[in-house]
Amino acid sequence: MAKNKTVFVCQECGQDSPKWVGKCPACGRWNTMKELHLAPETTTPRAKTLADGALGVSDRSSRPVPLSQIEATHEARILTADPELNRVLGGGIVPGSMVLIGGEPGIGKSTLLLQTILQLQNISVLYVSGEESEQQIKLRADRLGTNQEHVLLLCETQLEKLFAQLKDVRPQLLVVDSIQTMSVEHVESSPGSISQIRECAAALLKYAKESGVPVFIVGHITKEGSIAGPKVLEHTVDTVLQFEGDRHFIYRILRSIKNRFGSTSELGIYEMRQNGLRPVANASEFLLTQTKEELSGV
Repeated sequence: MAKNKTVFVCQECGQDSPKWVGKCPACGRWNTMKELHLAPETTTPRAKTLADGALGVSDRSSRPVPLSQIEATHEARILTADPELNRVLGGGIVPGSMVLIGGEPGIGKSTLLLQTILQLQNISVLYVSGEESEQQIKLRADRLGTNQEHVLLLCETQLEKLFAQLKDVRPQLLVVDSIQTMSVEHVESSPGSISQIRECAAALLKYAKESGVPVFIVGHITKEGSIAGPKVLEHTVDTVLQFEGDRHFIYRILRSIKNRFGSTSELGIYEMRQNGLRPVANASEFLLTQTKEELSGV
């Protein structure tokens, strides 16, 4: 019987080492190496098995294909009712893409995503929450919009159970809030750990690419302002969005840190109101009103 393997993983960057070291050799942080027990490897990767179950296939092997024989298809992007989000994403949501949105607690990440999916037309959405109850999300949805028939809500933190529901529901868009609350049974660590985030993200990415269903995942940030979890998470996804602002003020800024399908120089500006986030169409006016009057030399 195979024994469990023990490694030490950096909680900041995901670098692993066979033994404990005080300073991470990759990112240079001190006292970030944590012990991790790995289960014996199986012939089939767990992330592949989970995604294949949701896709309804038992085994799917890839083979080399001549580049000249591949037909390039340009699928139409999914346009939301939010012009700011469409622009930051590069023209809408790309089918099969995986988008990570990060920001401070309470800044409005869940509100932005819930508001966006409620405004979609003729698209079925599965909203998975691991942080709030059904009643809490319902109260927010009632405040944001009335069109709720196309949105299904699932409060779940176990990835295996989520994929079982995906097999039956077959949504056209998936939202996971948040990746730090999700876990898989075969990884012996708590939700939010490096190994759990890495395994969950790999399974969700495979599902997005194989099914063509775009996946939005919410990510927490550290006290330094970077997205919590291994850096491989940011490298894995197609787009990384940062939602910024001060919880004590009404304005929010959505910026793109990484985007495989568009520019990273776009900004989206929002005004937080009682009934949700309102896009600020005239960014120049917003920026000019933030300057103080009667400055010396002006």
